[in-house]
Amino acid sequence: MILNQISLLNYKNIASADLALSPKMNCFIGSNGEGKTNLLDAIHFLALCKSSTTSQDAACIRHDEDFCVLQGVFEHEDGVREEIYLGMKRGQKKQLKRNKKTYKRLTEHIGLIPLVMVSPLDSLLISGGSEERRRFLDVVISQTDHRYLDALVCYNRALQQRNALLKQEDPAPDEDVLELWEQEMARQGQIIYEARQKYVEEFVPIFQRIYAFVSQQREQVDLKYVSHAQRGPLFDVIRRDRAKDLAVGYSLHGVHRDDLEMSLGGFPIKREGSQGQNKTYLIALKLAQFDFLRRTGSQTTPLLLLDDIFDKLDASRVEQIVHLVSGDNFGQIFITDTNRDHLDQILARLDSDYHLFHVQGGEILP
Repeated sequence: MILNQISLLNYKNIASADLALSPKMNCFIGSNGEGKTNLLDAIHFLALCKSSTTSQDAACIRHDEDFCVLQGVFEHEDGVREEIYLGMKRGQKKQLKRNKKTYKRLTEHIGLIPLVMVSPLDSLLISGGSEERRRFLDVVISQTDHRYLDALVCYNRALQQRNALLKQEDPAPDEDVLELWEQEMARQGQIIYEARQKYVEEFVPIFQRIYAFVSQQREQVDLKYVSHAQRGPLFDVIRRDRAKDLAVGYSLHGVHRDDLEMSLGGFPIKREGSQGQNKTYLIALKLAQFDFLRRTGSQTTPLLLLDDIFDKLDASRVEQIVHLVSGDNFGQIFITDTNRDHLDQILARLDSDYHLFHVQGGEILP
């Protein structure tokens, strides 16, 4: 997939921009806080119907403005064009159109434009709670499996209904109704569990290979999927501690508690990893995601967004990453940095076209 052109109006600190893009490498240079990440975030929004930095859509609208508009002209490998329009107004639902036709459900769009973004916020995968690591799984699997995405929506709805009943005190919740929602959680949760398990099994060897390349075999890493569904039939697991759930007022068991155990040298990376090792781990995770998406789903090479990825890495690891992303396995890349030297290293390796943009105060100039 290639993004040929993007237009932004009132998106975060970018008042207006209309960019023609390189099919291979697009570099955005500028100081912190100027708008580089916002441009990448706009691409993320057009592909995945949401911002990479906030769950509040209204936060993406420029201060003192009532609306924002994003438009992108994409092109498949076979030359077929896709015109994607996203409009948001304060207090209203966002509107997404594909080739001037409005989607009935935003989930229908997920997977059309596969995308992987590497950013400083990825550090939450290591330092944050399990919800960050579940989101990491959900974002990539949802782009390749609509059945999974539908199951996720249904499971979360059932979970919300069960939790509402668990909080109910007078009258006490109806046990038959509770069981209906537990059955729905178990049914949809099994679909989610099996997809996550299959994904992790395929993903881990790719991840380990990329980490070994970037670190030049200095460390061994692993990633383990942990789920309540591994304890037996999910319905039994969810129902077993209903008394405890009633006491605390929410559901203690289910796939909404799944996690990924991340290790370095056999120990939790959260405790053992240096800043450089953590950064290498996260970049390897995301580049493995890219490889997985490239080989599955729509059979379209994903867009790769690299936001300030070289900070806290030693020169040898920077060199290895530069070598990787300059290779033929990657399609269109968008990269930001405050350091022109890093970008020059990458551009020096390229035999193909590139565009370099300067970002200052929300303005994007060639």
